[in-house]
Amino acid sequence: MLDVCLLGTSGMMPLPRRALTALMTRFNGSSLLIDCGEGTQITIREKGWSLHDVDIICITHVHGDHVSGLPGLLLSMANSERVLPLTIVGPRGVKKVCDALRIIAPGLPFNIDYRELTEDFETIEGKGYTIEAFRVRHTVTTYGYSQIIRRAGKFDPDRAKELDIPLHAWSRLQKGETVEDGDRLFTPDMVMGAERKGLKITYCTDTRPIPSIAEYARGADLFICEGMYGEDSDIGKAREKKHMTFSEAAGLARDAGVGELWLTHFSPSLIRPKDYVDAARRIFPETHVGKDRKTRTFTFDKDE
Repeated sequence: MLDVCLLGTSGMMPLPRRALTALMTRFNGSSLLIDCGEGTQITIREKGWSLHDVDIICITHVHGDHVSGLPGLLLSMANSERVLPLTIVGPRGVKKVCDALRIIAPGLPFNIDYRELTEDFETIEGKGYTIEAFRVRHTVTTYGYSQIIRRAGKFDPDRAKELDIPLHAWSRLQKGETVEDGDRLFTPDMVMGAERKGLKITYCTDTRPIPSIAEYARGADLFICEGMYGEDSDIGKAREKKHMTFSEAAGLARDAGVGELWLTHFSPSLIRPKDYVDAARRIFPETHVGKDRKTRTFTFDKDE
Protein backbone atom coordinates (compact mmCIF):
# COMPACT_ATOMS: atom_id res chain seq x y z
CA MET A 1 0.00 0.00 0.00
CA LEU A 2 1.41 3.38 -1.08
CA ASP A 3 -0.01 6.62 0.32
CA VAL A 4 0.56 9.73 -1.80
CA CYS A 5 -0.08 13.30 -0.63
CA LEU A 6 0.42 16.43 -2.71
CA LEU A 7 1.35 18.72 0.16
CA GLY A 8 1.36 22.03 -1.73
CA THR A 9 0.54 23.20 -5.23
CA SER A 10 1.86 26.76 -5.53
CA GLY A 11 4.73 27.80 -7.74
CA MET A 12 7.07 30.75 -7.14
CA MET A 13 5.50 31.93 -3.88
CA PRO A 14 3.16 30.58 -1.20
CA LEU A 15 -0.37 31.93 -1.02
CA PRO A 16 -2.73 32.09 2.00
CA ARG A 17 -4.42 28.82 1.03
CA ARG A 18 -1.78 27.34 -1.26
CA ALA A 19 1.59 26.12 0.01
CA LEU A 20 4.61 25.70 -2.21
CA THR A 21 4.87 22.48 -4.20
CA ALA A 22 5.94 19.37 -2.33
CA LEU A 23 5.01 15.70 -2.39
CA MET A 24 5.11 13.09 0.37
CA THR A 25 4.63 9.34 0.08
CA ARG A 26 4.48 6.59 2.69
CA PHE A 27 5.36 2.94 2.07
CA ASN A 28 6.31 0.13 4.40
CA GLY A 29 6.99 2.45 7.35
CA SER A 30 9.21 4.78 5.33
CA SER A 31 8.34 8.24 4.00
CA LEU A 32 9.73 9.99 0.93
CA LEU A 33 9.56 13.77 0.46
CA ILE A 34 10.07 15.44 -2.91
CA ASP A 35 10.87 19.15 -2.65
CA CYS A 36 10.53 21.24 0.49
CA GLY A 37 9.37 24.75 -0.15
CA GLU A 38 8.33 27.25 2.49
CA GLY A 39 5.42 25.90 4.52
CA THR A 40 6.06 22.20 3.83
CA GLN A 41 6.33 21.19 7.48
CA ILE A 42 3.12 23.07 8.27
CA THR A 43 1.07 21.30 5.62
CA ILE A 44 2.54 17.93 6.73
CA ARG A 45 1.25 18.64 10.23
CA GLU A 46 -2.12 19.81 8.89
CA LYS A 47 -2.33 16.51 7.03
CA GLY A 48 -1.59 14.66 10.27
CA TRP A 49 1.40 12.78 8.89
CA SER A 50 4.69 12.35 10.75
CA LEU A 51 8.02 13.99 9.97
CA HIS A 52 9.86 11.34 11.93
CA ASP A 53 9.68 8.62 9.25
CA VAL A 54 11.06 10.70 6.37
CA ASP A 55 14.12 8.77 5.21
CA ILE A 56 14.82 10.43 1.84
CA ILE A 57 14.27 13.97 0.58
CA CYS A 58 14.57 14.45 -3.18
CA ILE A 59 15.12 18.00 -4.42
CA THR A 60 14.19 18.72 -8.03
CA HIS A 61 16.37 21.84 -8.21
CA VAL A 62 17.75 24.52 -5.92
CA HIS A 63 15.42 27.42 -6.60
CA GLY A 64 14.10 28.93 -3.35
CA ASP A 65 10.50 27.79 -3.76
CA HIS A 66 11.70 24.18 -3.69
CA VAL A 67 14.23 24.24 -0.82
CA SER A 68 13.39 27.17 1.49
CA GLY A 69 11.43 24.97 3.89
CA LEU A 70 14.39 22.71 4.70
CA PRO A 71 15.73 24.51 7.82
CA GLY A 72 12.41 24.41 9.62
CA LEU A 73 11.72 20.85 8.54
CA LEU A 74 15.13 19.63 9.73
CA LEU A 75 14.73 21.38 13.09
CA SER A 76 11.30 19.83 13.55
CA MET A 77 12.73 16.41 12.74
CA ALA A 78 15.43 17.01 15.35
CA ASN A 79 12.82 18.00 17.92
CA SER A 80 11.00 14.72 17.25
CA GLU A 81 14.13 12.96 18.57
CA ARG A 82 15.16 11.55 15.24
CA VAL A 83 18.63 9.99 15.30
CA LEU A 84 18.65 7.86 12.15
CA PRO A 85 20.51 9.32 9.15
CA LEU A 86 18.62 11.24 6.47
CA THR A 87 19.42 11.10 2.76
CA ILE A 88 19.05 14.20 0.59
CA VAL A 89 19.14 13.68 -3.18
CA GLY A 90 19.44 16.47 -5.71
CA PRO A 91 21.43 17.98 -8.57
CA ARG A 92 25.09 18.84 -8.20
CA GLY A 93 25.43 21.68 -5.68
CA VAL A 94 22.54 20.60 -3.47
CA LYS A 95 24.89 19.91 -0.54
CA LYS A 96 26.35 23.42 -0.71
CA VAL A 97 22.87 24.96 -0.72
CA CYS A 98 21.59 22.76 2.11
CA ASP A 99 24.69 23.42 4.22
CA ALA A 100 24.15 27.17 3.74
CA LEU A 101 20.52 26.87 4.82
CA ARG A 102 21.61 24.88 7.86
CA ILE A 103 23.38 27.90 9.31
CA ILE A 104 20.05 28.52 11.04
CA ALA A 105 19.56 24.79 11.77
CA PRO A 106 22.88 23.68 13.31
CA GLY A 107 23.64 20.78 15.62
CA LEU A 108 21.19 18.19 14.27
CA PRO A 109 21.18 14.88 16.17
CA PHE A 110 21.25 12.91 12.93
CA ASN A 111 23.62 12.75 9.96
CA ILE A 112 22.68 13.88 6.48
CA ASP A 113 23.99 11.79 3.59
CA TYR A 114 23.99 13.66 0.28
CA ARG A 115 23.59 12.05 -3.13
CA GLU A 116 24.38 14.61 -5.83
CA LEU A 117 23.12 13.69 -9.28
CA THR A 118 25.40 14.21 -12.26
CA GLU A 119 24.02 11.92 -15.00
CA ASP A 120 20.89 12.26 -17.11
CA PHE A 121 19.44 9.20 -15.40
CA GLU A 122 20.30 7.65 -12.03
CA THR A 123 18.67 5.23 -9.57
CA ILE A 124 18.59 5.34 -5.78
CA GLU A 125 17.43 2.48 -3.56
CA GLY A 126 14.99 3.28 -0.77
CA LYS A 127 13.32 1.03 1.79
CA GLY A 128 11.50 -1.44 -0.42
CA TYR A 129 11.34 0.83 -3.45
CA THR A 130 13.52 2.34 -6.17
CA ILE A 131 13.79 6.03 -7.06
CA GLU A 132 14.56 6.91 -10.67
CA ALA A 133 15.96 10.41 -11.18
CA PHE A 134 15.85 11.89 -14.69
CA ARG A 135 17.02 15.23 -15.96
CA VAL A 136 14.46 17.65 -17.38
CA ARG A 137 14.73 21.09 -19.00
CA HIS A 138 14.51 24.21 -16.84
CA THR A 139 16.59 27.36 -16.39
CA VAL A 140 18.88 25.46 -13.97
CA THR A 141 19.76 21.77 -13.67
CA THR A 142 16.54 20.05 -12.64
CA TYR A 143 15.42 16.45 -12.12
CA GLY A 144 12.12 14.64 -12.10
CA TYR A 145 11.63 11.54 -9.96
CA SER A 146 9.74 8.25 -10.11
CA GLN A 147 9.09 6.05 -7.11
CA ILE A 148 8.78 2.43 -8.20
CA ILE A 149 7.61 -0.45 -6.02
CA ARG A 150 8.23 -3.77 -7.68
CA ARG A 151 6.14 -6.87 -7.04
CA ALA A 152 7.54 -10.36 -7.23
CA GLY A 153 5.76 -13.14 -9.09
CA LYS A 154 3.47 -15.62 -7.38
CA PHE A 155 4.99 -18.44 -5.37
CA ASP A 156 4.11 -21.91 -6.70
CA PRO A 157 3.78 -24.30 -3.73
CA ASP A 158 2.98 -27.29 -5.97
CA ARG A 159 6.21 -26.75 -7.85
CA ALA A 160 8.09 -26.45 -4.54
CA LYS A 161 6.68 -29.78 -3.43
CA GLU A 162 7.57 -31.42 -6.74
CA LEU A 163 11.16 -30.26 -6.30
CA ASP A 164 11.14 -31.48 -2.68
CA ILE A 165 12.11 -28.05 -1.39
CA PRO A 166 11.93 -28.03 2.43
CA LEU A 167 9.28 -25.82 4.01
CA HIS A 168 11.85 -23.74 5.91
CA ALA A 169 13.20 -22.49 2.55
CA TRP A 170 9.88 -21.33 1.12
CA SER A 171 9.68 -17.90 2.75
CA ARG A 172 13.30 -17.10 1.90
CA LEU A 173 12.74 -18.01 -1.75
CA GLN A 174 9.67 -15.75 -1.81
CA LYS A 175 11.91 -12.91 -0.58
CA GLY A 176 14.26 -13.47 -3.53
CA GLU A 177 16.97 -15.28 -1.58
CA THR A 178 18.97 -18.28 -2.72
CA VAL A 179 18.91 -21.16 -0.24
CA GLU A 180 21.51 -23.87 0.35
CA ASP A 181 20.28 -27.12 1.91
CA GLY A 182 23.05 -29.66 2.28
CA ASP A 183 24.42 -30.28 -1.19
CA ARG A 184 21.36 -28.77 -2.89
CA LEU A 185 20.88 -25.17 -4.03
CA PHE A 186 17.45 -23.60 -4.48
CA THR A 187 16.92 -20.34 -6.38
CA PRO A 188 13.77 -18.16 -6.57
CA ASP A 189 13.29 -18.76 -10.31
CA MET A 190 12.59 -22.43 -9.51
CA VAL A 191 9.31 -21.58 -7.74
CA MET A 192 8.44 -17.95 -8.51
CA GLY A 193 6.36 -16.80 -11.46
CA ALA A 194 7.03 -13.76 -13.65
CA GLU A 195 7.21 -10.38 -11.93
CA ARG A 196 3.77 -8.84 -11.50
CA LYS A 197 2.74 -5.23 -12.02
CA GLY A 198 3.94 -3.07 -9.17
CA LEU A 199 3.27 0.61 -8.41
CA LYS A 200 4.82 3.69 -9.99
CA ILE A 201 4.45 7.38 -9.17
CA THR A 202 6.21 10.02 -11.29
CA TYR A 203 6.73 13.63 -10.20
CA CYS A 204 7.93 16.33 -12.56
CA THR A 205 7.95 20.09 -12.18
CA ASP A 206 9.75 23.19 -13.52
CA THR A 207 10.47 22.03 -17.05
CA ARG A 208 9.48 22.23 -20.66
CA PRO A 209 7.60 19.16 -22.00
CA ILE A 210 10.48 17.21 -23.53
CA PRO A 211 9.79 13.69 -24.95
CA SER A 212 12.07 11.95 -22.46
CA ILE A 213 9.69 12.83 -19.62
CA ALA A 214 6.98 10.68 -21.22
CA GLU A 215 9.48 7.84 -21.52
CA TYR A 216 10.49 8.00 -17.86
CA ALA A 217 6.84 8.31 -16.76
CA ARG A 218 5.76 5.41 -18.99
CA GLY A 219 2.99 3.36 -17.37
CA ALA A 220 2.93 5.30 -14.09
CA ASP A 221 -0.18 4.83 -11.99
CA LEU A 222 0.01 8.55 -11.16
CA PHE A 223 1.83 11.33 -12.98
CA ILE A 224 2.15 14.56 -11.00
CA CYS A 225 3.23 17.32 -13.34
CA GLU A 226 3.53 21.07 -13.29
CA GLY A 227 0.87 23.22 -14.86
CA MET A 228 2.18 26.71 -14.36
CA TYR A 229 -0.21 28.22 -16.90
CA GLY A 230 -3.82 27.22 -17.47
CA GLU A 231 -4.47 28.87 -20.84
CA ASP A 232 -2.95 27.73 -24.12
CA SER A 233 -2.45 31.40 -25.01
CA ASP A 234 0.26 31.53 -22.33
CA ILE A 235 2.55 29.25 -24.35
CA GLY A 236 4.93 32.16 -25.01
CA LYS A 237 5.49 32.74 -21.28
CA ALA A 238 5.84 29.01 -20.71
CA ARG A 239 8.58 28.74 -23.32
CA GLU A 240 10.40 31.81 -22.04
CA LYS A 241 10.38 30.71 -18.39
CA LYS A 242 10.83 26.97 -19.10
CA HIS A 243 7.49 25.89 -17.68
CA MET A 244 4.35 24.20 -19.04
CA THR A 245 0.72 24.84 -19.78
CA PHE A 246 -2.03 22.47 -18.67
CA SER A 247 -2.39 21.16 -22.21
CA GLU A 248 1.32 20.42 -22.54
CA ALA A 249 1.27 18.42 -19.30
CA ALA A 250 -1.78 16.51 -20.56
CA GLY A 251 0.06 15.71 -23.77
CA LEU A 252 2.90 14.14 -21.77
CA ALA A 253 0.40 12.11 -19.72
CA ARG A 254 -1.26 10.83 -22.89
CA ASP A 255 2.06 9.92 -24.50
CA ALA A 256 3.26 8.16 -21.34
CA GLY A 257 0.10 6.07 -20.98
CA VAL A 258 -0.27 6.90 -17.28
CA GLY A 259 -3.26 6.09 -15.11
CA GLU A 260 -4.05 9.65 -14.13
CA LEU A 261 -2.53 13.13 -14.10
CA TRP A 262 -2.47 15.59 -11.21
CA LEU A 263 -1.56 19.14 -12.16
CA THR A 264 0.45 21.24 -9.70
CA HIS A 265 2.90 24.16 -9.36
CA PHE A 266 0.38 26.80 -10.39
CA SER A 267 1.31 30.39 -11.12
CA PRO A 268 0.26 32.76 -8.29
CA SER A 269 -1.91 34.55 -10.84
CA LEU A 270 -3.83 31.32 -11.53
CA ILE A 271 -6.46 31.81 -8.83
CA ARG A 272 -8.94 29.16 -10.04
CA PRO A 273 -7.05 26.37 -11.83
CA LYS A 274 -10.24 24.31 -12.26
CA ASP A 275 -11.56 26.92 -14.69
CA TYR A 276 -8.92 25.87 -17.23
CA VAL A 277 -8.83 22.08 -16.95
CA ASP A 278 -11.29 21.24 -19.75
CA ALA A 279 -8.76 21.83 -22.54
CA ALA A 280 -6.33 19.45 -20.85
CA ARG A 281 -9.05 16.82 -20.39
CA ARG A 282 -9.75 16.87 -24.10
CA ILE A 283 -6.17 15.69 -24.53
CA PHE A 284 -6.04 13.36 -21.52
CA PRO A 285 -9.42 12.68 -19.86
CA GLU A 286 -7.96 11.55 -16.51
CA THR A 287 -6.53 15.00 -15.77
CA HIS A 288 -7.19 16.37 -12.29
CA VAL A 289 -6.34 19.70 -10.72
CA GLY A 290 -4.17 19.24 -7.66
CA LYS A 291 -4.94 20.95 -4.39
CA ASP A 292 -3.06 21.12 -1.11
CA ARG A 293 -3.11 17.80 0.75
CA LYS A 294 -4.84 15.94 -2.08
CA THR A 295 -4.27 12.29 -1.15
CA ARG A 296 -4.61 8.88 -2.75
CA THR A 297 -3.76 5.36 -1.62
CA PHE A 298 -2.52 2.90 -4.24
CA THR A 299 -2.61 -0.87 -3.78
CA PHE A 300 -1.43 -3.80 -5.85
CA ASP A 301 -3.88 -5.21 -8.38
CA LYS A 302 -5.67 -8.09 -6.62
CA ASP A 303 -6.18 -9.91 -9.93
CA GLU A 304 -2.44 -10.09 -10.64
